[in-house]
Amino acid sequence: MTRIVTRSVPTRAALMLEQQGLHPLLARLYAARGITDKTELDYELKSLLPPASLTHTDAAAQLLADALEAEAKLLIIGDYDCDGATATAVGMRALKMLGADIDFLLPDRFKLGYGLSPEIVDLAAEQAPDLIITVDNGIASIEGVARAREHGIATLITDHHLPGPTLPEADCIVNPNQPGCNFPSKHIAGVGVMFYVMLALRAELRQRGWFADRPEPNFAVLLDLVALGTVADVVRLDRNNRILVSQGLKRMRAGQLQPGLAALFKAAGRDFRRATATDLGFILGPRLNAAGRLADMRLGVECLLTDDDARALQIAQQLDTLNRERREIESDMQEQALVLLESLDADTTSPGIALFDPSWHEGVVGILASRIKDKLHRPVFAFAPGEGGLVKGSGRSIPGLHLRDALDLVAKRAPDLLVRFGGHAMAAGATLREDDFERFRTLFAEVAAELLDPADLTRTLETDGALEGGYYSLEIARLLQNEVWGQGFPPPLFLDEFTVEQQRVLKEKHLKLRLRKGNARIDAIQFNFDRAPAGATRLAFRLAINEYMGVESPQLMVEQLVD
Repeated sequence: MTRIVTRSVPTRAALMLEQQGLHPLLARLYAARGITDKTELDYELKSLLPPASLTHTDAAAQLLADALEAEAKLLIIGDYDCDGATATAVGMRALKMLGADIDFLLPDRFKLGYGLSPEIVDLAAEQAPDLIITVDNGIASIEGVARAREHGIATLITDHHLPGPTLPEADCIVNPNQPGCNFPSKHIAGVGVMFYVMLALRAELRQRGWFADRPEPNFAVLLDLVALGTVADVVRLDRNNRILVSQGLKRMRAGQLQPGLAALFKAAGRDFRRATATDLGFILGPRLNAAGRLADMRLGVECLLTDDDARALQIAQQLDTLNRERREIESDMQEQALVLLESLDADTTSPGIALFDPSWHEGVVGILASRIKDKLHRPVFAFAPGEGGLVKGSGRSIPGLHLRDALDLVAKRAPDLLVRFGGHAMAAGATLREDDFERFRTLFAEVAAELLDPADLTRTLETDGALEGGYYSLEIARLLQNEVWGQGFPPPLFLDEFTVEQQRVLKEKHLKLRLRKGNARIDAIQFNFDRAPAGATRLAFRLAINEYMGVESPQLMVEQLVD
């Protein structure tokens, strides 16, 4: 069952925004999302939180500036998802612009696992770096930092994940979620943290006179990468993150983007001149992630680093192929998961669900967990076999359950159960012995039952109410599309009643509709529909643009048929 809730619109705030020059529809939508003044929608770079407000960026800048002056050898160790890849690319491009001796190393998720492990430090030591810089990982790498110290290698941790009770003894840690950091944008992505460190480094070098005889780089050229990593990592789009995303999209639309991103748009059949946040999250992000899930994320990072248009397109086409393969694997796994759920003794109303199949692919379990979570509205872990008798799982949660905290509670109750774990409120990972899976499944369900309020287990669909009759237009669709929406700042979702004049099924799974509202007629589509509407129906929908044979028209993207 789904509970429909209409967002409340503070009348005074909406009126104020409209008086300040916002379109009446945007004024209503933004007021419903807590915006009270147009200045909160000022997405210029000058409105960014200053780098000095992120704890230890000054120390990180000094450490890196000293390394540059000493001509030290630097090595970035990244992560194998889109946030980690873009953070690696931001670090590589920025430090090269500053004249650094810099390279990068990414762990193979199937052999070395996540983060700065002792094993990847040993591999890194073969390159004899003076300083290891982590991006999008490292806050839990106590053993890895200790191993680097044994090798005589300094460490700079840049991360955004939640820390454990003990921090690694690194030379410097920049993480907005570490104890004592008062940086307001706690939801900044790993790529955003790295961008901030690079801004702080440039300021430090400026003070040292570094640019007296060399050009000072403009790091705004990296904002397309920052925007992509931020949206793809599904972090909350607070104002600071919206500035980063808005500025990145602005550069893309102006054609000022990395060759690799332009190539990814081309391989996907999209026009970067009309780039949207949705493109970053659902078009570019999955193609980059496919490299880390099925192959080697070095391929993804190379796509972001090359300045050769032909090479960029070649890689982008490889990534597009990998993404299609990923979708096929995911579809098969989802079918297996649903069959597995039906065979379990516990029914699908269990407060917390954990699934494992020996045939599943480790690189796709995170997406599988997300799909099952969406279908059942329950926190879900999906596990695939790893090496040495271990199983590796990825989890996705629902509002009301902080997934990493739930794992922490599992670990406290069964100290020998989890080999390792980490993550965020809504996404986390865990590794355990295959023989312990059933014990984990039972304990996770118990913990979820304790932490979740019964009301949390009912899916809530928040809508913006009806869309005014005169707004079913291409102009309004473009207006909405060009704004910055995302996690924590959701895109408009409307709810209204229509008369269904025509309906047909496409490719056996998509529903194409012709709707009438008053005297207006409009097309609509619902992907992967599970039931057809009656002659008169209520729909929750988004206003979008359909392009066919070069002609654009407004179209409703149906999210749900509402009884």
